[in-house]
Amino acid sequence: MAMRRRTLLKVIVLGDSGVGKTSLMNQYVHKKFSQQYKATIGADFVTKELQIDDRLVTLQIWDTAGQERFQSLGVAFYRGADCCALVYDVNVIKSFDNLDNWHEEFLKQANPTDPRTFPFMLLGNKIDIDGGNSRVVSEKKAKDWCASNGNIPYFETSAKEDINVDAAFLSIAKAALANEREQDIYFQGVPEAVTETEQRSGCAC
Repeated sequence: MAMRRRTLLKVIVLGDSGVGKTSLMNQYVHKKFSQQYKATIGADFVTKELQIDDRLVTLQIWDTAGQERFQSLGVAFYRGADCCALVYDVNVIKSFDNLDNWHEEFLKQANPTDPRTFPFMLLGNKIDIDGGNSRVVSEKKAKDWCASNGNIPYFETSAKEDINVDAAFLSIAKAALANEREQDIYFQGVPEAVTETEQRSGCAC
């Protein structure tokens, strides 16, 4: 029987309330965008299956509430993360200024083995708004922040117009997979199919 390794990768998405974390995830997983804003309460996750090279990957993307009162979601939420995506709104300077806090919060809570090599990704969202005329954070400013935090990869995205969403999450998945390979935590072979006898292996009484 052909055996393929299936890998579960945990990705945490952090950022201020209203920057579009849920919208980015919904666009990526369900190809949907809603104009209605609904605040995430606590934490929620979606999954997406994809294949990277010869690996079957299940991306488990955790969405967090950006409100201060939910900021300390506890160690259990962050534990086992393979990558962290930080999101800000290019039109809201405060969401960019708060990136340091989110970055620090993640490292403090997740406590990765080597904080310097742990994969982060930065997404500057809502680039579609007002044709880009209302943006207050330049691409250069964002890239400078990335450079000063260990050369974090940067993507400019629009969940509404589906700009760079797939590319950003694929990059996140690849970074998480590379990190996970180093940690060497993986499911052993996952059978392609379960045989009929295996399915019937329960009690026949």
